[in-house]
Amino acid sequence: MASQLPEYKQKFLEVCTAGGILKFGNFELKSKRISPYFFNAGLFHTARLAGAISDAFAHAIMNAQKEDGLEFDIVFGPAYKGIPLASSITVKLGEIEPANLDTISYSFDRKEAKDHGEGGNIVGASLKGKKILIVDDVITAGTAKREAIEKIEQEGGKVVAIVVALDRQEKLPAADGDDSKPGPSAAGELRKEFGIPIFSIITLDDVIKGMPSVASEEDLKRTEEYRAKYRAAD
Repeated sequence: MASQLPEYKQKFLEVCTAGGILKFGNFELKSKRISPYFFNAGLFHTARLAGAISDAFAHAIMNAQKEDGLEFDIVFGPAYKGIPLASSITVKLGEIEPANLDTISYSFDRKEAKDHGEGGNIVGASLKGKKILIVDDVITAGTAKREAIEKIEQEGGKVVAIVVALDRQEKLPAADGDDSKPGPSAAGELRKEFGIPIFSIITLDDVIKGMPSVASEEDLKRTEEYRAKYRAAD
């Protein structure tokens, strides 16, 4: 069965499954839900895999520029997983489009402010007066992204969008524990709260579209059932 995905998404999905970054089985999440798939972006540590994720991010970003009018000055990676992403994505954007070589920069934050030398909380380009694009692996509860937005605004920057590797399109756990009720995703809550778009390399819908070439029929069936049960209302 041929994939219905754009080439860069299908390539990314194949790299993720081949590298053990995207696995199928039974995985208990922080929410205590049992997920039929698990995505671990911390495993993009070889040169081949780091190149693959930065290439996929760059294509997703350039697609958002073309189709949604995304404009930004700085790629910002929240510590810690966002740090290598921000630098490698910036390099890749320059490789693919030379016009970006001297116009796009990257920055990341320190967990604790440096009290000597140049000091401060930010490493890389100054955020003041700049349009900031946040990059990270996933959005789980949204707490880390809220903290990143707050830091950026304190430095005088304006967050214009967030791009993540995977959007699980999954509703947040209900406060009363009743997961049968409709509910928003963490990404949906961030969109509403800050009025910014959130893009991704792949979504759960994309994973399911591409699964026939990378997973078993049983894994596909279980993942479709999981999506039906926990899909976000936004």
